[in-house]
Amino acid sequence: MNRIKIFTRSFDLKLYRYSKGLFDSLGIPVVRLTDQSADGYFYTILKDEECDVAINIDEDAFLTDPQAMLRLADYVVENRYANAGCPDGGGFCPRVANPIVTNPFFNILNLKLIRTAFSRKAVKEFNYLEHKDEMISRFPTERLETKYNFDRNEQEPYYPFFLWLAYSFKTLYLPSARHADGTSTILMDPQGNPICMHSWYARFYTTPDWAVRFFEPNRGMQKARIDALIDEAYAIRSIRRPEFGFSDSLSFLGNKIIRWVIKVPQRISRWPYKIKRKLSARLSK
Repeated sequence: MNRIKIFTRSFDLKLYRYSKGLFDSLGIPVVRLTDQSADGYFYTILKDEECDVAINIDEDAFLTDPQAMLRLADYVVENRYANAGCPDGGGFCPRVANPIVTNPFFNILNLKLIRTAFSRKAVKEFNYLEHKDEMISRFPTERLETKYNFDRNEQEPYYPFFLWLAYSFKTLYLPSARHADGTSTILMDPQGNPICMHSWYARFYTTPDWAVRFFEPNRGMQKARIDALIDEAYAIRSIRRPEFGFSDSLSFLGNKIIRWVIKVPQRISRWPYKIKRKLSARLSK
């Protein structure tokens, strides 16, 4: 476990600072990765030869029990799992997607094991539809508590990686529960101990509510809900929530401007993929 790191794909520096404050004291190296694509993020992690076990945790996933997380990392390695995470459908993620894929708000990745078979070519050439029935038969049915769709294989750019991973190695699918706020996900270890709380919709955290309501009417008032979740996580840990001053606010603003300047072209470059995916979905009906 001396070659373990925490990785966070980050867009919002303020949220990252809140999240990081909950695992700063663990003595584990923390890596903030910015301007990474949704799938390239994992390939960047795999290139880190100084790390054998990666804890991937989103900046809007707030750690409530670090010891449960570390015990889980030990369990993953000892039992030769390649990945542990929350099913992207069938559990209490607010998504009706493929449960064979683990949503990357939290993963423990056994990099040392994954590297024994990983290549970008292997991921690209993997045909999920050819192996779908076998993979469904191996999936733990106790994780299918809500709606799901095993047919989805292009829901997100990271789907090919996680589908290849689930076929090539063992994946440990973790239980989850819906938070009392009706949106957030409480992720648990196999024994049912809560590990972290994931807020979802963090892209709206620093967006004014009027703007959110204008562009996505059903997604307003996210900041208040996420702030309440942050307060709850710090209270559970008996840690004082960080307070940020004027210079911090300037730093957060500057960082966000830089992130947007880089992200907008990235999002535009994904339009052909999204159009192709929507056309394929319509033609398959």
